[in-house]
Formats: sequence, C-alpha cells, structure tokens
Amino acid sequence: MVAYVFDTVLTKGMQAGQVPARTRDARDWYRNAARDVNVTPNRLMKRNQTKFTRNAEPGNMLLFNYDPKTKKKLPYYDTFPLIFVVGPAADGFFGLNMHYLPLKQRAMLMDALYETASDSRYDAGTRLKINYSILSKASRFKLFKPCLKHYLNGQIRSRFMQVDSVEWDIALFLPLQRFVGNISKVYQDSLRKAG
Repeated sequence: MVAYVFDTVLTKGMQAGQVPARTRDARDWYRNAARDVNVTPNRLMKRNQTKFTRNAEPGNMLLFNYDPKTKKKLPYYDTFPLIFVVGPAADGFFGLNMHYLPLKQRAMLMDALYETASDSRYDAGTRLKINYSILSKASRFKLFKPCLKHYLNGQIRSRFMQVDSVEWDIALFLPLQRFVGNISKVYQDSLRKAG
C-alpha cells in the first residue's frame, strides 16, 4: 500500500462516496482512514517522486527532511516537517508544521485553514491564502502559534514533496512526524502556546 498511499485512500474514499475536502464528513473519513496506514516519511517520499518540487510556494503543503541548525539548543524538533508554507523569511521561509499539534487540534486548525483555500475545486492549483497577518488576527487560527517555524534553506536535507489539496486530510493524519525529544512534551507545550 505504501507505493500508492494517497491513491489507495482516495479511491476507497470515492467508492464510499466521500469527495475529498468538500464536507466535514469527508474530511473526517479521510483522516480516520489515514490513521490505519503504516508508512514512514522516507518510504512515502521514495514512492512519490513525481510530486517533488524545488519551490516552497506560499499556501502549498510540503513534506521534507530537515536538520535544525540549533538542534543542540532545542528541547525537541521534527526532522520530517509537514508544513503549509506561510511566506519567505531570511535565508528560508516560514511554515506551519502541523505535526506540532495533537490529532484533534490538527484537525481543528485544518478545518479553519480550509476557509482560506484559493478555490473550492481542490485541484492542483488550490492553495491556502495565508500569511502571518491573516493568521494572527483571527481567533479561529489561534492553534497556528506553536506550529509556525522558520526553516533555513541550508538545513533542508531532501527535496520537497508537495501534497496535493485532495490529499491534505490524508497527509495530516499519516504517522509521518519524526520528533527528536519527548512527543508528550511537544504536545503539552503546543497546547499551552496556543492558549
């Protein structure tokens, strides 16, 4: 199933009458289906090489391997961030790493983020229309706070695997996070930061 994780889950969903991202029921269906998939980030990326891109364009969901420059000073970090690109930053970009939230809060933030989608087609051109100003001004996005990270170009250790918009809910719940440090502490600190 690894070779076709997204295609397999999407096909099962369509057969069950669930159109990706269109309704809360469909989102829940895909998120629950993703929980049962046994996959690692390396295997997923190896089997989806056609999805690689060199660009971290705002609004896209990306998965990549990352080695933080200041990792010796960090209490924890994710070596395979699953992010929505927020915008450019010095020597890199800002991204919302969805892995920093427990699954329930991840889903809550994603549901709010869907409101910023560039269109309702959920095709290859669909992006989130987000930036720091939008995220910080609306209370429905408050869960973004612990997820916002600065990624340095020089610390990226793989190409970016772009996740298509119809696959966002699947990727969101796949077991792809690879934290160095205590995951319980990550979630505890994130929920405290989100307030």
